[in-house]
Amino acid sequence: MKNDDQSRSTESTRHPITISRRSLLSGFAVVAGGLGLAGCSAGTIVDNEGSGSSEKQPTDSNPTTVRIGTLQGPTGMGLVGLMDACGALKDLAAQNNVELPENDNPADIAKLVNTYEFTLAGSADELTPQLIQGDLDVLCVPANLAATLYQKTEGEVTVLCVNTLGVLDIVEAQDTIHDFSDLAGRTIYSAGRGSTPQFALEYLLRENGIDPDKDVTIQWVSEHSECLAALQSDPSIVCMLPQPFATSAIEQVKGARIALDLTDVWDDTTAANGDNSQLITGVAVARRSFVDEYPGAIDELLDAYPSSVAFVNDNHAEAAKLIEAAGIVKAQIAEKAIPYCHIVCVTDSEMREALEGYLKTLYDADPQSVGGEMPSDDFYYEE
Repeated sequence: MKNDDQSRSTESTRHPITISRRSLLSGFAVVAGGLGLAGCSAGTIVDNEGSGSSEKQPTDSNPTTVRIGTLQGPTGMGLVGLMDACGALKDLAAQNNVELPENDNPADIAKLVNTYEFTLAGSADELTPQLIQGDLDVLCVPANLAATLYQKTEGEVTVLCVNTLGVLDIVEAQDTIHDFSDLAGRTIYSAGRGSTPQFALEYLLRENGIDPDKDVTIQWVSEHSECLAALQSDPSIVCMLPQPFATSAIEQVKGARIALDLTDVWDDTTAANGDNSQLITGVAVARRSFVDEYPGAIDELLDAYPSSVAFVNDNHAEAAKLIEAAGIVKAQIAEKAIPYCHIVCVTDSEMREALEGYLKTLYDADPQSVGGEMPSDDFYYEE
């Protein structure tokens, strides 16, 4: 992995943003595809004196720029409190023609010492090369991809936290699916082949007595928008969609409803098998060289991250406005979707227990789903 840390800027200046967009089906109302870059620094945030926040000093000798890549979905949604606290959303809101609430730093994040730069994209594939090449320091990725990256980079990435539990739903435009067994004989449209959606769906099908190759027809597509188009043209099919796309489908397709929350199905299935693993969709990983050189920046990030997540989970309407400002999804969709997104920030030993159990479940089903072998102890960042 390329190490360009010595060339990174440490000045408290606002970085320009650039956003390119890839067209998606307009009904989804998502500003998706392409890359959106937003920079922010300690010099652009509101001083939190009197708000109950305390300033955290980094343990490093010099502050730095933390370059974070995230997806235009639940992982990005959970970070909007941090984006707002450091000033990035002001630029994004202006570009997206969204008026931000006057309450600066609603997540009540302590004054930041380091500079934060955010890159948003429609899929992890767009950002993963930047992490490997050293152009990003932290990246939100599907959980199984994190394990695969650990193997491919020979241990040069470490996982900082779990940031989303299950976000997958079964959506239909009829009223025929009330139990997971009702999927037998149906055609299921989904994106995400080779990642968490495929491995989670096939695991649940097998464990519930449904052969993924014989008892259902799975149509893998490249974009979630294709699932919506299929459901609009043929109400007899079902879709597996992540949030907030599942909520968007309900808004766009007459009679559409969330038939099953796969997080609940996973919990019921693993409990029946005597397994306590959780369905984990997303994690945040970091380059090991960055963690080693800037431990204080990682400490500050992991202090601020839970406050951002708590703000989103506790203030749906206010957070939804910030989510729209970030170009992730329209506020009306975000507000309805947040309760189904299972946005979290789980760290340290609790993170390891949950993630290790999930990866072991995937590994037992298909070792290649986690890169061929289970990650070693140093995969898990524990303070």
